[in-house]
Amino acid sequence: MSRTMEWAARADHLRGLPRKFVIATIGSFAKTVASLINTTAVHNADTLLRLVRSRPQGVPLITVSNHMSTLDDPVMWGFKGFPIFDTKIARWVLAAEDICFRNSLYSYVFRTGKCIPITRGGGIYQEHMNEALERLNNGEWLHTFPEGKVYQDDAPIRRLKWGTASLIVRAPITPIVLPIIHHGFHEVMPEKYMFGRRPPLPLCNKKINMIIGDPIEFDLPAMSEMAIAQSRNDSFPTIGWPRTSDGLDEAAQRYLYTTLSEKIRAALEKLRCYGKSFLKS
Repeated sequence: MSRTMEWAARADHLRGLPRKFVIATIGSFAKTVASLINTTAVHNADTLLRLVRSRPQGVPLITVSNHMSTLDDPVMWGFKGFPIFDTKIARWVLAAEDICFRNSLYSYVFRTGKCIPITRGGGIYQEHMNEALERLNNGEWLHTFPEGKVYQDDAPIRRLKWGTASLIVRAPITPIVLPIIHHGFHEVMPEKYMFGRRPPLPLCNKKINMIIGDPIEFDLPAMSEMAIAQSRNDSFPTIGWPRTSDGLDEAAQRYLYTTLSEKIRAALEKLRCYGKSFLKS
């Protein structure tokens, strides 16, 4: 039996009962950690709630955030007022295959919980990136951590991986892209707590802060034309990426994904700096 268990991710798997059970259980856990044993404050929550609940029909949503702990998702959705128990509008999320899908039990739970396995370092054309693209094609909500790994130091947003940018470019309907910055999860689940390991349970009496930005604006046609023009001036080894549906070759894709990723990184960094000044005041 494949650990990726695509069949368990289907909405009609066992009439949707496993998904409802897993999301209810994980939602209860997230609510407990975020709102009962800790305190979560969210700035501009209305923007996220509006886009999750009532964005235009068929338009996908991608939320992007920094990654401070292994609990970021689902606990970041456990703040008061968020519809975390609604299985229909719940996010899909890219999840590290080596952590979340390391055995059949984990695979089943994470699959029914709307997680998509991603092999870190596997590239933007790995098998399950196509599954993420299908979710976007259906107008659904996808969350990503474009830094690619957990960073618990309070430092500027690092160079982003290209996976998120490639999904934005390849989606038939351009997704709404919403940046989110959070702070405090590194205290709830520190990577090195005791004997260099994480604590067995989330810590309590911590303060979590989330800053929701505004959707990032970008002109994909203009950015694509610029990437084509710039890529003609350089030559470098290729690894055989297919052309995109609008005809971008590998060189142009590299330029475009770099440009788009930097735009997302800049939006996240701006939010991070705003969050620091906001919290101090």
